[in-house]
Amino acid sequence: MIDPGLFSEEDRPSTGSSVRQIFEHGLLTLKRGGQIPNAVTTFQTWGNLNETKDNVIWVCHAISGDSNAAGWWPRFIGAGKPLDTDQYFVVCCNVIGGCQGSTGPDGFGATFPFITVEDMVHAQRQVMDSLGIRDIQLVCGGSMGGMQALEWSRQEPLRVKRVWATASAGTHSAMQIGFNEVARQCIMRDPKWLGGNYAPDDPPAEGLALARMLGHLTYLSPEAFEAKFGRELQTEGVVVPRQDAEFAQREVFQVENYLAHQGQKFVARFDANTFIVVSNAIDGYKFEPVSDGSTRFLLTSFSTDWLYPPVQSELLAAELTAAGCECRHVNIDSKMGHDAFLLDDQEQARVVREFLAD
Repeated sequence: MIDPGLFSEEDRPSTGSSVRQIFEHGLLTLKRGGQIPNAVTTFQTWGNLNETKDNVIWVCHAISGDSNAAGWWPRFIGAGKPLDTDQYFVVCCNVIGGCQGSTGPDGFGATFPFITVEDMVHAQRQVMDSLGIRDIQLVCGGSMGGMQALEWSRQEPLRVKRVWATASAGTHSAMQIGFNEVARQCIMRDPKWLGGNYAPDDPPAEGLALARMLGHLTYLSPEAFEAKFGRELQTEGVVVPRQDAEFAQREVFQVENYLAHQGQKFVARFDANTFIVVSNAIDGYKFEPVSDGSTRFLLTSFSTDWLYPPVQSELLAAELTAAGCECRHVNIDSKMGHDAFLLDDQEQARVVREFLAD
C-alpha cells in the first residue's frame, strides 16, 4: 500500500512548531579556508532540557529541509512519538549555506565560499555549546541529514551516544553526484542565474523548478508513481507550461502536472544558489569512522530507495564494524522509495524506539 502522504508531505501542517532562534557565530572559518563574517545559524527546539543537560536529540535536515523538524517530520517528533518531546529536548538547525535564516548565499551571490558537511556540523556544535548541552543521546537525520549525523560522530565521538542515519550514505556514488550535477546545470543554464549574481526578486526560477522536478523523480519509487498516477490524465488545475498552440492541444498526464506543481512550490520557498552550495557539499563528503569513539550506530534503508540504495547502508555498516564501532543495519521493505524515511512510522519507528531504549 502506498501512503497518500508521500505525495503531499510539504502540505502537511506543522505540528509542535517552536519559535525560530538565532545563534551568532561572528566570524566563521571554514574547512577549505574560506570565512563568513557575521555568520548566524537559526535553530528550533522542542521539549525541555533536563538538569544534567544530556536528554538531547539532535535532528539534521535533508537538502530541502529547514530547522522546523516537527513540521517536516510530524510523525516522528512530538509527545509520545519516537522522538518523544515529553522525554527529550529536540534541536534542529538550518544548515550554514541554507536559506531559512542561517547565513547562506543570499547577499553574497557568487562570492559565497565553499561549504562542506564538516562546516555544517562545526557550526551546529557551536550552537550546542551555547545551549550548555553536555551530551547528546541521539543525532539523527535522513538523506543529507544522515551524512551530518555521521559527521557528528566524527567531531564529537565522546559526547554523541547514538547516531541514526536513515536513507543515507557515508559518501555519494557516481550516480548520486550525477543527479545533483544535472540539477545544478538546470539552475546554471537558466539565463537568469547570471553566474550566481541574480537579483533576489528575479531568481532563476525556471531552472530551480526543473531541478526540483528531477529531485522528485529520484525521491519516489516506480511502484509509487504507478500506484498514484499510472497513465491517468489531468482534467483540471493544469499547471504544466504550454509552449505553443500545438502542444496546448495535447492531453496532460497527472504525473506531469504533479512534477510541475512541485517545481512551482519549491521556487516559492527555496534559493537556487543554496541548492548549488549544499548539493556540492554532500557530493564532496566522505565519512571516516572514529575507531576510538563510543558512539553506537543505527542505519535504516528502504528496499525501493534507488537514490540511496540499501547496498550503501550495508557497505557503511561493514565499514563501521571494521572500525570497531557497534552498528546495526535494518533494511525495511517499502514501496515508497527514498521519501519513505519521512513517512514510515511503523517499522522505522519500532527500531528507533528500541535503539533509544537500549
